[in-house]
Amino acid sequence: MATRQGRRDLLIGSILMILVILTLFPFVFMVITSLKDNSQFHTSYWSPSLPFHWENYTVAWNQISVYIMNSLIIACSSMVGVLVLSSIAAFVFARYRFPGRNFLFTMIAVLLMVPSISSLVPLFILVRDMGLINTRLALILPYIASGSIFATFLMRTFFQQVPNELFEAAHIDGAAGWQAYFYVMLPLSGPIIGTIILLTLTTVWNDYFWPLLTLNDDSLRTVTTGLAFLQGQNVTLWGPLFAGYVLASLPLVVVYFVASRYFIAGVGGVVGGGDMLK
Repeated sequence: MATRQGRRDLLIGSILMILVILTLFPFVFMVITSLKDNSQFHTSYWSPSLPFHWENYTVAWNQISVYIMNSLIIACSSMVGVLVLSSIAAFVFARYRFPGRNFLFTMIAVLLMVPSISSLVPLFILVRDMGLINTRLALILPYIASGSIFATFLMRTFFQQVPNELFEAAHIDGAAGWQAYFYVMLPLSGPIIGTIILLTLTTVWNDYFWPLLTLNDDSLRTVTTGLAFLQGQNVTLWGPLFAGYVLASLPLVVVYFVASRYFIAGVGGVVGGGDMLK
């Protein structure tokens, strides 16, 4: 019996190890290639090759630093907007009763089922008519609007799990509604806020088509469209190109390692009920 269990554990461990290797291989290949020149890229495609060309990162940084900065500004602005808008809306939906509350929240839930591609043309026309083409607001405002839909749904589910006794105690102490929001709800919402931060930053940072559609000024390009532009300009310089990919990936890697535990706790809290609040 013990031997059978050991074989089962070995099989599961082997499968998981293969999945990890397959998942990490593209990133490892990207790092290895970023340290090669063109001759090394063609002669040793899969394996590392000496000497390492660290100067590729300098070349890549000089070309994409402005794109990374644009993405940081847009992603952080969108993240703040999503958090503010969705947390206030979720707090109102979770803690206040008013006519049409369930209907309005149902409409928000319905928006989750609308494919984003179906709103692409109306959204572009709206942004164009507002005179926002070739501005950062052409990205920030739609990101806030679209990101707040799922964030409101997620945060409202989380907020409903907070015990009413906490708000009753705050009300007895004379706390107004906005004080209960700031001093009771938000301090308890670290996991779900971390989840929203990670989801928003990942979505905004990786978006390619909408920035390509709304931004023509090279100085305003995001990192995804900037890397595509870099590839078109330096199609034979594989080392700097892959170095640019590595540099563009680092902010998300850092954010993931910082916020991953909050993401896991937030998702676990929403799925598993209010156990994490006890």
